[in-house]
Amino acid sequence: MPRPAGRGAASVTPAGRRMSPGRRRTVRPGSRLPRRPAWGMAVGALCVSASAVLLGLARTDPGTASFYRCVLALPALVALAVPERRRQGPPPRGQYGLALLAGAAFAWDMLLWTRAIAEVGAGLSTVLVNVQVVLVPLLAWAIDREPVPRSFPLRVPVILVGVVLTAGVVEGGAFGSDPRAGTLHAVLAAVCYSVFLFLLRRGGHSGFVRQRYVLVIACAAVVSLLAGRFSYGLDIAPGWKVMGWLLAVAVSSQVVGWLLVASASPRLSSHLGAVLLLLTPVGAVALGAVVLGERPTVLQLAGCVLILLSAYCAAAREIRPRRRPDRPSGADGSASGPEGTPD
Repeated sequence: MPRPAGRGAASVTPAGRRMSPGRRRTVRPGSRLPRRPAWGMAVGALCVSASAVLLGLARTDPGTASFYRCVLALPALVALAVPERRRQGPPPRGQYGLALLAGAAFAWDMLLWTRAIAEVGAGLSTVLVNVQVVLVPLLAWAIDREPVPRSFPLRVPVILVGVVLTAGVVEGGAFGSDPRAGTLHAVLAAVCYSVFLFLLRRGGHSGFVRQRYVLVIACAAVVSLLAGRFSYGLDIAPGWKVMGWLLAVAVSSQVVGWLLVASASPRLSSHLGAVLLLLTPVGAVALGAVVLGERPTVLQLAGCVLILLSAYCAAAREIRPRRRPDRPSGADGSASGPEGTPD
């Protein structure tokens, strides 16, 4: 006779699997996340890196760029979310608030960072916004009590030096039309960027990654529309050339890049995800050299090497397979598994 469900009874997931009480799942059954999340995160960061070059080619207002890069991505994202909704159903109501807050933070990150590029230069704005490598693990530690490896604080100065060199600040990349306002906008963008990354990763623990991401981008589009209308500039009809570049940003960054990050980040620790996202300025330097003919200096190449080495060390340390401790053999001479079953 089936046992009635109660407070202490095991719950049953939509996939029909039983889950013991008190056990917290990090991925909802039926969600399709990358089998190698570190690789997914790295590829996503490199896809996002294309946005800097493509936005430079678009040459439009921050509000216009932020609005259209979200709106143009929505049809493809909705099409990708429909199969997930059929498999899993809609996300819980509690997920909507986190998704909308993440979308608002993402919109302000795009708006503030795009404005900071003109005010303080691409170099310093890139350095300031990438202090997320420190802020995201701090948010995860303060709110979720996620432990941070002891070696991480020692690696942070090396990582930041790599970002500074890659951005070209040492060689004069920190100049702009209004350095004080640009520094303030870049710092605010860094805070919004860190909140966005933290909420994107935190919400993904319960699954419904694609549906939540659609809400994030839709909210970012609305916020960008309002902010562009009243302060950051908005051109509803920017022309086919500009729309073409913004469509390229939408596909490479919003559809492919950030969706990969949203799918992979819940399966990685906060500090590893933050380090892997530093591949974004590295990819921007490489793409700028290929597309725009920009020749990176020796210091920029040295910074790229430092970031790549830091990302490799962090990823190798976390995903390296751990040796299983020796266990006493069973009665038949075979090693027993964690639950007494042969391996």
